[in-house]
Amino acid sequence: MQAEEDAEFVGARVEAGLRAARFSSSPSSEEFAASIEPKNVPAVFRGVLKGSAASSRWDPLHGGIDYLLDKVGPDVAVEAMMSSTGHVFYGDLRSHERVSVPFSTFMHSCKSYLGGLNAAGDSSKYKGIGEEPTCSGEICPASSENSEQLYLAQVSILNTENKERCSLGALKEDIQEPIFLKGKPFSSINFWMSRAHMRSSTHYDPHHNLLCVVAGCKKVTLWSPSASPSLYPMPVYGEASNHSCVSIEEPDYSSYTRAKYMKEYSERVVLNCGDALFIPEGWYHQVDSDDLTIAINFWWKSRIMSEMLEHMDAYYLRRILRRLVDTEMNKIVQQKSFSHAKENSGFQPTDEASRVGSEEFNLRNKVKSHDTSDKEGARDTSDKKGAADTSDKKGAPLQSLEPSTLQALYELMSVVHDSVEAVDQNDIAESASQDPSSSQSNERKKTAADDSSFLEKDPVAKIILPVEPLELRSMLLAMVHTFPRTLEGLVLNILGPTGAEILTRKFDEMDQQTTTEEQSEFYKTFYSAFDDQYAAMDALLNRKELFSFQVFQSVLDQYLRVHVDRPS
Repeated sequence: MQAEEDAEFVGARVEAGLRAARFSSSPSSEEFAASIEPKNVPAVFRGVLKGSAASSRWDPLHGGIDYLLDKVGPDVAVEAMMSSTGHVFYGDLRSHERVSVPFSTFMHSCKSYLGGLNAAGDSSKYKGIGEEPTCSGEICPASSENSEQLYLAQVSILNTENKERCSLGALKEDIQEPIFLKGKPFSSINFWMSRAHMRSSTHYDPHHNLLCVVAGCKKVTLWSPSASPSLYPMPVYGEASNHSCVSIEEPDYSSYTRAKYMKEYSERVVLNCGDALFIPEGWYHQVDSDDLTIAINFWWKSRIMSEMLEHMDAYYLRRILRRLVDTEMNKIVQQKSFSHAKENSGFQPTDEASRVGSEEFNLRNKVKSHDTSDKEGARDTSDKKGAADTSDKKGAPLQSLEPSTLQALYELMSVVHDSVEAVDQNDIAESASQDPSSSQSNERKKTAADDSSFLEKDPVAKIILPVEPLELRSMLLAMVHTFPRTLEGLVLNILGPTGAEILTRKFDEMDQQTTTEEQSEFYKTFYSAFDDQYAAMDALLNRKELFSFQVFQSVLDQYLRVHVDRPS
């Protein structure tokens, strides 16, 4: 059950509309701009680079290493990534460093590595390169001679913002952009080459990306931006904020509990020589590269980013956060994991529930203190009269409730009774006078820190969520006429933030199913159970606000890895 709740909390599996589209031929630039790019969904293009100068001249198995050496020249230095963790390159700078190496040195090491493979008779595994995708899903073992590996990653061929960084600019004339990218204002074109099998960490890019395999094979795992909660992105205020915190090789599910669902929300794409993959901005991806794999990628700004005006940033940020909060709130209050079985028509109140009902008039003295004994006596008469007249009140008789609704009523009464028994009269009076936010500060911190369902922490929410709106209406009216003190204690002292949110949403649903006159009569009757109607309204509103803040905390933690405390 817990696994199902966590999975529902993370979100739905990969939707059909978010799966990568496949194209066996190159679309036109007009088709790409009108119907592919605007969807912000990945797309695979098979064989779009076949026959290009780069694919025919750079192939390491057919003299490509010597060609690249001659083309770039012996004196050009490039910035490479050196990993101290073997073949895995994580986003944080603690596991790798940027080092300057002569391009010729890297190429000679690749040539030596290829010679070793040939001598060992392993070059046969490259025979399929350039054909239709046949790459297996298995990860090739690392073949490094030592624990450190070099990777030519994001070495500039073209960089419109910094031309001095284009150390491999000489390769530009071998590159023919795919026809569907014609006219795109590229921010950069980059060169990527691995000597032996290499893995990149899970990350996203702030640009649209077309990744093209020139030689070898890459296996790319994709996640939609909405999968951020299960990927635990690094904090926005730290380094490598576009990378996931979760280890690829040895994920720590005890610290990153949602990460165990990563695979369920992912899609894997295999790219062989000549294939290209469109990765929209914000899409997480993790890449495995086979031995001696070469790729280039094109980066360009999306229309959203290129047309966004700076003075609108704050507005859009608030809109986005509001949208994420609303989405999370809706997911929480729509869970049905705790629904009561309506077919249980033979339900009878338990002995405990009956005992709770008989102690209703005693509970009020523990739940709420009164100003004078006269007032208390007056309420006694009113309560007993209400109980006696219940047969004349529309919707009030307990026997008129559905079995599942009656069960929910007695469960609510048990919650109130158990809470009252656990706290003495002075503690109750003190908590009733405090702002709920202060008495539940520890709970708020816990909410932001773990992944358990909000419903799990709110017994009242779990009980009322599955009750149909009109059934809940009947149940509340029955409580007003039969157990008013329990209702008062429930709302003022027991109802939690999630319960307040669900209860008020149920009120909205009731309003949609009743007339204006019925609405007015219901609220008049409901609030008559309270000595101070405004105190009841404040309790509901304060806890609704606290629920919104708790979800806001959760959103910031999941998507931005930021924690904030509630303003005092």
